[in-house]
Formats: sequence, structure tokens, C-alpha cells
Amino acid sequence: MDEQLLNYLNSHLPPSEDWVKDIEQQAHIDRVPIMDSIGINFLMQLIRLSKPKRILEIGAAIGYSALRMSEANPEATITTIEKDDKRYQQAIENIRKNNREAAIKIIYGDAIEELSRLAENKNNTYDFIFIDAAKGSYKRFFELCFPLLADHGVIISDNVLFRGYVLDPNFDHPRYKKMVEKIRSYNEWLVNHPSFITTILPIGDGVAISYKK
Repeated sequence: MDEQLLNYLNSHLPPSEDWVKDIEQQAHIDRVPIMDSIGINFLMQLIRLSKPKRILEIGAAIGYSALRMSEANPEATITTIEKDDKRYQQAIENIRKNNREAAIKIIYGDAIEELSRLAENKNNTYDFIFIDAAKGSYKRFFELCFPLLADHGVIISDNVLFRGYVLDPNFDHPRYKKMVEKIRSYNEWLVNHPSFITTILPIGDGVAISYKK
């Protein structure tokens, strides 16, 4: 989206509370990637509409998105996974400051290992799953999330347009080339998945909404 449209949309977002601004400032100072304002408000609106009782997040970072999802549906219980120790500790503190320990559980560990552990318990099912971690592992995350997702549940994948780079078939960058190729392949795989109906929207850095048939 061009800058004029982004400014217009941002000017029409609901006002944020002080605690939200504080965490956004923390993310800015520490250079922690979080969803932009338009993207997170879209995610929250999806949660308000679908009213999931149990939410799973892959990639807690400093707890920003988990707290915003909890804000959108305070009745939901949220499980979120983070493998970076510093981010994990920051997330615990942010959740504690906002008195959401009862609603949000953080698992410290590698998402691939922790998702496999969660799947061992057949009672672990989630209505809404949000993937926002290592982009090159999205397909593996999705595959591991499949048995954890309730019937008619939804999986949201963030950053699926990755700065618009996935649009360019000739994109070549020593740092991002392989990751962009994996995201492009993931998008193709996702929209052709026989068990899901997927829509990709140019919101934020690209959001894929996958509905389980």
C-alpha cells in the first residue's frame, strides 16, 4: 500500500491504551519485529468475530501480539511459544505487568519440538492459531499445527508477502533470497492445500487466512 493510504488507515484506527504504546516503544528500542498497527488491529478484529476459546501462537517475542489477542477476547486462553531467552523473559514481564498470567501461558523452547509435544496430548486443540516466527519454517509449523487445529478452525500466517519481495520472481539478495523462495513456495502450497481454504491479503506485511474445511 502507498504511503498516503497507509496514513489514512492509521489515522482511522481505534486509540491504543498506554500499556500498548509502552510495549510498542520497547519493541522499537530493542528492534523486535512486531505486527504493525494495521495488521494487529486486523488480527484483533478476526478474533472478535470468531471468538476463539483457545488460541495458539508460534512466536511470542515480547508478548505484544498475545496481549493484543487477549485484549480482543479476554475470555480466550492463549498458549504462545518463544525460543529466545531474552524475549521470553520480556514477554513474561509484560504479561505480568498487565495481569494476564491466568489467560496467557508462555512455553520456552523451539516451536518445532514444542508443537510435537503438544500434539502428543489429544486434548490439545485450538480454535485459532497464529504463526509469526522463523519464516523459512512456516510450512513445517503449519504441518505440525494441523493436528492441533479444531474443525473449522483458522490458522493465520503473518509476513507472507515479506516486504513485497515475494512478488518479484527475479528477486536476488544474499541475505533474503532463500527465505523469500521458501515463503513463495509456502504460499503456493498453502493456497492449494486440500484441507484448507486460504486467502492472502495485502495487510501489514501480508497475512494469509487459512480456514480448515
